[in-house]
Amino acid sequence: MKSFSMCIAVTILLNLSASMTAAEKTAPVRMGSGAMTFDTVPGWGLGADGKSVLGPTHGGVTIDKAGNIYTSANKGVVVFSPDGKVVREFLGKAYSDMHDIEIRDEDGTEYIYGARNTNAEGIKFNAKDGKIVLKLTVAGIAEQSGLKIRRMNPTAITVTPNGDIFLADGYYSNRIFRFDKTGKYLAHFGKKGNGMDQFNTAHGMTLDTRYDPPRLLVCDRNHRPKGRLVHYSLEGKFLGEVVTGLGMPTSVSVQGDFVSVPDLHGRVVVLDKTNTIIAVLGHNPDRRKGASFGIKQESWVEGHF
Repeated sequence: MKSFSMCIAVTILLNLSASMTAAEKTAPVRMGSGAMTFDTVPGWGLGADGKSVLGPTHGGVTIDKAGNIYTSANKGVVVFSPDGKVVREFLGKAYSDMHDIEIRDEDGTEYIYGARNTNAEGIKFNAKDGKIVLKLTVAGIAEQSGLKIRRMNPTAITVTPNGDIFLADGYYSNRIFRFDKTGKYLAHFGKKGNGMDQFNTAHGMTLDTRYDPPRLLVCDRNHRPKGRLVHYSLEGKFLGEVVTGLGMPTSVSVQGDFVSVPDLHGRVVVLDKTNTIIAVLGHNPDRRKGASFGIKQESWVEGHF
C-alpha cells in the first residue's frame, strides 16, 4: 500500500484542476496543517511542451505496486511514473469516461476496476496490457436481478477482499449493486432521497479498511442540508453518518487510519481515525471554477483546485 502522502499528492496534482502556466517560474504552494502539510509540484505530469497530456479529467486516480499513477480522463486512462512521465496509456472508446477507478492485486496480477458513467457499465482490465476481462452491464443486471432497468450512470466502484464488486449508480437510480468476482449479480440496496438511509447522489465509494469487518464508505454528495460520508455494511445495512457538512464530497480514499475527501468546493478534506477533520487542503475563491473539471490550462492557478 502506498503512503497517504502519495495519495494526497496525486489527488492534488491530478484529480482536481491545479497547476500553473509556466512550471519553471512557479513556486510550490504549501497547504494543509500539522502532519498533513503538503507542497504542490509545479509541472508534474505535463508533457515536454509544457502542456497537459490529460484534457478534462472527470475521473479518478489510483496507484499500483510500483508507484505508477493511473488517472482516468475523458479520453481514457493515462499512467504516469512517480516523477510525472507518461509510461503507458489506454485510450479510445473502450477506456473513455471512467468516472472512478481502483486497482487490485489478484494473484500477482494487477487489475483496474472502473465505473464508466456515460457508457453505463463497470469494467475490469489488466493494468499492464489493458486486456478487458469483465464487464458489468445494464442488460446483465436486468436479466439476473429481475429489476426492470434500462439505464444506469455508474459513478463509483470498489472491491472487497474476497473479490465481490460494488458498483454505485449515483447519477441515476442511486442504487449500489453487488456482484461476485465473476460478475454474477448478488444484491442491491439504496434509493434516492434525503432520508437518513437514502442517497442524494451516491457519488464516491471505497472500502473502509479501518474497520473489522470492512465497511462501505460512500460520498453522499448532494444530501441535504449538507454533503456527507456514510457507512454501510457489505450486506447493505445503513450503519450511520461518518461526517456531515462537507460541501459536495466527490470521492474518497482510505490509507491506514486516514481518509482524504476531495469536494466540489475546491478542496481536499483529511480525516483521522476518529473521523475528525484534521486538515483542509486547497481553496478556490471562485466556486464555479472549483467545481469544474474542464478549466483550460491558461486559466490554471497553482494551489487552486
